[in-house]
Amino acid sequence: MSSTRVEKFVGAPRPSVFRALLDAHSVRTWMVPDGMTSRIHEFDARVGGRFRISLTYDLPGESGKTTPHTDTFHGVFAHVVPDREVVQTIEFETDNPELIGEMTVTYTLDDAPGGTRVTARHDNLPKGLSPEDNEVGFRTALANLAALTERAEGHH
Repeated sequence: MSSTRVEKFVGAPRPSVFRALLDAHSVRTWMVPDGMTSRIHEFDARVGGRFRISLTYDLPGESGKTTPHTDTFHGVFAHVVPDREVVQTIEFETDNPELIGEMTVTYTLDDAPGGTRVTARHDNLPKGLSPEDNEVGFRTALANLAALTERAEGHH
C-alpha cells in the first residue's frame, strides 16, 4: 500500500488551523479539489464521531469513484489531540475493488515562525488511487486551508 505526505506552512496560529480541521463549514470550503463541489452529509467532529462527504465534479466528463461524477467517502475521527493532531480513517463508497479499503489520514500541526506547519499523511492508499494524483489533491486542499485560515486571521 502506498502513502503520500505533504507539508504546508499556514500563516495562522495552531488553534485556528485545528478548528478548521474540525468545523464542517470550513471542511466543505477547503477539502475540495479544484473543479469539484463538496457536500457534507454527516460530520461529528469528536473521537469516534462519523463523517460522510461527497465531492462532485462540476464538469460532466470527469469520472467519479462512487457514481459517474461523484466521490463519496465516509469515516471516523480515530484520534484527536487538541491543537496538535487529527487522525481519520476513511473509505470510499465504491464497488471498484481497486478503490476499496480503509485509509488513514493524519493531520499534524506544529508551531512555525509566524504560523503553523501542517503535515498531512495519507496511508494505505488503495491500488486504484494514484499517489501522484492524491498528492496534487492534498496540496490543493492544504492551499485552500491556508487561504481560509489566513483570511480568518486577517492576513493576506
